[in-house]
Amino acid sequence: MPRSRIVTLMLLPVIALAISARAGTIPPPPATDVAVVRDTLHGRVVEDPYRWLEDQKSPATRTWIDAQNAYTERVMAGAPGRERIHQRLERLMMVESRTVPIERAARLFYTRRKVEQDQPVLCMRLESSGAERVLVDPNPMSAEHAISVGIAEVREDGRQVAYSIRTGGEDEVEIRFRDVDRDQDLPDRLPRARYFGVSLEPDGSGLFYARHSPRGPRVYHHVFGTDVARDSVVFGSDLGPEMIVSPSLSADGRWLLVTVNRGSTGEHTELYLEDLRRRAPFQTLVNDLDASFEARVADDRAFVETNWNAPRHRVMEIDFQHPARDAWREVIPEGPNAIQTLSLAGGKLLVTYLENVVSVVRIFDLTGHAEGTISFPSLGSVGEIQSRWDGPGLFFTFTSFPVPPTIYRYQVATRQRTEWWREEAPIESDRYAVVQVWFESKDGTRIPMFLGYRKGLELDGTNPTLLTGYGGFNLSQRPSFSPRAALWMESGGVYALANLRGGDEFGEAWHRGGMLSNKQNVFDDFIAAAEWLMRKRYTRADRLAIWGRSNGGLLVGAALTQRPDLFGAVVCGYPLLDMIRYQRFLVARYWVPEYGSAEDSAQFRTLLAYSPYQHVQAGTSYPAVLFETGDSDTRVAPLHARKMTAMLQAANHSSRPVVLHYDTGFGHVGAQPIAKQIDDLTIEAQFLFWQLGVDLGSATAPQVTTAR
Repeated sequence: MPRSRIVTLMLLPVIALAISARAGTIPPPPATDVAVVRDTLHGRVVEDPYRWLEDQKSPATRTWIDAQNAYTERVMAGAPGRERIHQRLERLMMVESRTVPIERAARLFYTRRKVEQDQPVLCMRLESSGAERVLVDPNPMSAEHAISVGIAEVREDGRQVAYSIRTGGEDEVEIRFRDVDRDQDLPDRLPRARYFGVSLEPDGSGLFYARHSPRGPRVYHHVFGTDVARDSVVFGSDLGPEMIVSPSLSADGRWLLVTVNRGSTGEHTELYLEDLRRRAPFQTLVNDLDASFEARVADDRAFVETNWNAPRHRVMEIDFQHPARDAWREVIPEGPNAIQTLSLAGGKLLVTYLENVVSVVRIFDLTGHAEGTISFPSLGSVGEIQSRWDGPGLFFTFTSFPVPPTIYRYQVATRQRTEWWREEAPIESDRYAVVQVWFESKDGTRIPMFLGYRKGLELDGTNPTLLTGYGGFNLSQRPSFSPRAALWMESGGVYALANLRGGDEFGEAWHRGGMLSNKQNVFDDFIAAAEWLMRKRYTRADRLAIWGRSNGGLLVGAALTQRPDLFGAVVCGYPLLDMIRYQRFLVARYWVPEYGSAEDSAQFRTLLAYSPYQHVQAGTSYPAVLFETGDSDTRVAPLHARKMTAMLQAANHSSRPVVLHYDTGFGHVGAQPIAKQIDDLTIEAQFLFWQLGVDLGSATAPQVTTAR
């Protein structure tokens, strides 16, 4: 504990008021010590009463975590519906799942989890016979099934796969290498660390990889059979810790393209190229433009998606033999709709556009001539795409709120789309509607929002509604299937997804409208979405919940502190909440280009104006809040949720609970075993249904059949 003055506060010293007849009374939360630390920043004194909770390993913090978890379980024991929710989620989630396959030399590599498995296994399937082989099964590696496996890279001939081993959902992984034909691992291993890219050399001699270190990221070269500790740095020896670097090899192994990003927003990208055949020094393709560049290597050139002089993005071609900027060629100009991704397949360019936030894939030849469109039957989203420049086609997913993921294969030459695999989650998709609506934000900007609900919904202002969003880092939000959304709609509720500024739904201008000094726009958009839902009689305040995770956790944290009257319940997962100190912890330096830093006087004023932790007001009636985080979150420091829980418990004047669900074994990345995912989502849903007064006895989930 700090040695400064300690004041022990007994939180909520009177008996809590009854929430409902079914729930009984809410006991007061555990006592939390206050040790006020005062910082003077740019002439302003900022007080932090729970700084001591930043020390995750201290005995005092561990005791506090245990007490909070016990309190949460005690509070939730009085909430109805846990068994029914758990059973329904088991039916929705205990189904086979797969990832989009990576195709190499007529071999398909993917992960697949069978119904009876907790973690997905790494598989390979021969296209000629359809025979499947399990390459790596992580389930026996841990008694708690806390270890997961992922594909890092597959060699061009399909005979070797680099795969990651992750424990407890940490960002840090170990990289191993599997000889596919011999069905055994190589002795070489890259130790547990944060990796940004792995590129296997096509001749099997070694690989290039990027690894983060406290000094900054570096690109290394490893020769198989040698000591990894002696791997040589080939690029980035002068890069600082705020940079992200990723290497990519051409299919023939000649060209090594290195992409460098300043932070994680894509505001400033640099491209460097080395001709490995000539062993010439790296050439600088671009390092002086504040723009994003995402390159796809094709033989001796790269096709580059960029927002350079094109806020909605365009596609350029760079000839590696003549890489000077004045020789770059525009292939696909900027259009009225934002480009989301660029893929190369069968010698063609496949561009995914967002047309009013709806995914459309258009096919172009190398001159930029449009050759066709891949369309979809309903409002939804195209997910992960796997393709190769010289391959016959691509694999991709399509999904929507009530439509489980379907993996399609598209053959470029024949323009045929076939279903490769469909998740058989038991939901009757035809019973639900997905619509897009528009509303005005505080400054008059029109904002789109997707709604999912059971057909025949009555607009009587009483529907339980779950509103979510993200609003940051150039990430668009589109309708996709989730057990959370399915459970909510089945229970007679409305699931709402707002397309807030800060994402890339409408290009870079939309992103910039929600970052740095414009970040308050994101919260204004979200609050306006809630007000629109009530004005249009979808719901009312005590029947409206909000949910967000990571940057979305910051979103709901800001919303609940700025407008606590607007919501009945909040789930705030793995959040950023103390924006005055966030940049000091873990990898948060990557996010300074998006949020700014309190170390800058102007940015400090912006951050202080909305930072949720600094805006909790004593004596305020707050909605019910469930915070979620865990020890193994090595991306967003769990201290945010710990400190905010203590602050809100002390300040809350309402009878609604403020609780923390703290996982001592898992973290930010979704690598939990399926049984753990079901348990966690059960707690979340039980909390929201309880606090919004959803009668699960009358919310008749259908006797479902397989979705088609």
